[in-house]
Amino acid sequence: MTKADIVEIIYEKVGYSKKDVAAVIERIFESLKETLEEGEKVKISGFGNFSVRQKRARRGRNPQTGGEITIDERKVMTFKASQLLKKSINAKADAAPTEPQA
Repeated sequence: MTKADIVEIIYEKVGYSKKDVAAVIERIFESLKETLEEGEKVKISGFGNFSVRQKRARRGRNPQTGGEITIDERKVMTFKASQLLKKSINAKADAAPTEPQA
């Protein structure tokens, strides 16, 4: 699903112009991005939690040469799905028809 798909779905359900819906969606994503850049967590009830954490520098290997390299410390974004989202995903997976076993 792309941002354009989200705009289309909201446009069909709400009835505002696509331009207005696109502006709102863009502002929502911009707010999420700004909050994460500041190091704060984003909690969306019923969906999940986004957070940024610091990873330490570590030793690794260059897969092409096999030589040892240092991987710099960096920030990574993590997402943890809420229990409601997990249940919803699993309920749909359980309801999907299965292929008959041969």
